Amino acid sequence: MIVHSYYDEDPRVRREAEALLAAGHEVDVIALRRLTDEPTAILAGVTVRRLGVQRHQGAGIGVYLREYLSFLARSGWALLRAHRRRRYDLVQVHSLPDFLVFAALPLRLVGVPIVLDLHEAMPELFKSRFPGASSPLPNRLLRIQERLSIAIATAVITVNPAMARRLVDLGVGADKVHIVANSASLRLFDVGSAPARPFAADGVVRLVYAGALTPTYELDVALAALRRLADERPDLAFHLDIYGRGDAEPHLRAQALDLGLAERVSFHGRIPIEDVPAAIAGADIGLAPTRHDPFTDVSLSTKLFEYAAMGKPVVASRLPLVTATFEAGTIATYAAGDVNAMATAIASFLDDPAEREAAIGRTLEVVRAQSWERQAAAYVALVEALIRGDRPAPAGPRA
Repeated sequence: MIVHSYYDEDPRVRREAEALLAAGHEVDVIALRRLTDEPTAILAGVTVRRLGVQRHQGAGIGVYLREYLSFLARSGWALLRAHRRRRYDLVQVHSLPDFLVFAALPLRLVGVPIVLDLHEAMPELFKSRFPGASSPLPNRLLRIQERLSIAIATAVITVNPAMARRLVDLGVGADKVHIVANSASLRLFDVGSAPARPFAADGVVRLVYAGALTPTYELDVALAALRRLADERPDLAFHLDIYGRGDAEPHLRAQALDLGLAERVSFHGRIPIEDVPAAIAGADIGLAPTRHDPFTDVSLSTKLFEYAAMGKPVVASRLPLVTATFEAGTIATYAAGDVNAMATAIASFLDDPAEREAAIGRTLEVVRAQSWERQAAAYVALVEALIRGDRPAPAGPRA
């Protein structure tokens, strides 16, 4: 596997690598290296080769491009050298960027199957994060690289039916597109793995957010909604714990201070994925606030599954895939960007314990039906079919 991320921080890559390992395969991963990391490590049986490239989160598009190209060149050379010793049966490349798949082109030319795992829609993401990418030339270049990247792959994996439909609409053959959903591992996110916390057991309603602190996730709206709740319910004691890092953190800290919430909001930084279930278990409500734009039209946050798997009620933006996945009576949704609506959604879990518990139970049923343990079997079957040279069966619901 090749991935432009820190392997230990990427749940999807880790889930897939460990699923292949459990099925009896040897897995090597080429990934980014923090300055404090060892060049090579073995994590849960997976060999991780870390290259001397670091992530520059929140940087400009030019910095991202240089970072991507540096990792492309280094990972391609590292893969070629390793293949001479290891003779890989398959290479899986994880986006972003999509064009990282070109690091595996030499192996593709000698018959090694290449899987491109499209975690996100790169053109839509860049338009969302970088206004300049919305102009005709950059947008056209982003779409060209996407098409070329898909063209050289043997098969494409993506994360949900909306992403799969998007690819088919672009002209990608439906038989080339497979879905391996981003969902929670119930082995890791086990509701029985931590002591149960009765709702507001200590007299404080504890809210939790575990994820990236970037403009995509409207934590600014969440903070404003909490200010609204504090004004409307002066006797309500609450606290928000934020686990994660990103370029929006300085603004969010300043906003919490300006709103008079500094004592009610804690920024804990990023924690290892193994520690996230316990952090969620210590809360009462999970928050998944997400802006609505063309990028999030085809994305679904794994946070929803993780909160629900730990038996917590969930408040999330009312996005297309959220409402398609979680029917009425499960999670509480609000119109993205609407401070009042988010405050109301949070309050909906405060006043009716019976309905809250019913919502938790119904949401947990959805999560169990779509758990990673179910996805893993289809994913492994896809990889093994490609290694054998067979025409792989669909790895999930069709687009």
